[in-house]
Amino acid sequence: MLAYRFLTDVDTSAFCHKVTKALSKGWSLHGQPTYAFDASAGVMRCGQAVVKEVDATYDPEMSLGEL
Repeated sequence: MLAYRFLTDVDTSAFCHKVTKALSKGWSLHGQPTYAFDASAGVMRCGQAVVKEVDATYDPEMSLGEL
């Protein structure tokens, strides 16, 4: 099964650490990163999709972050 996650965070080093952690766990970048202004919070936000091939059957209750 190909698992998919979309990682988001405020534009700080925390976002880079979140993506780096996913990559260190075997996830791969999927597509281009996104960057947008969150007017309600007054901050820039980043997003990056990641995918990972896993030996599992999809279950909507699964924790994708634990794969």
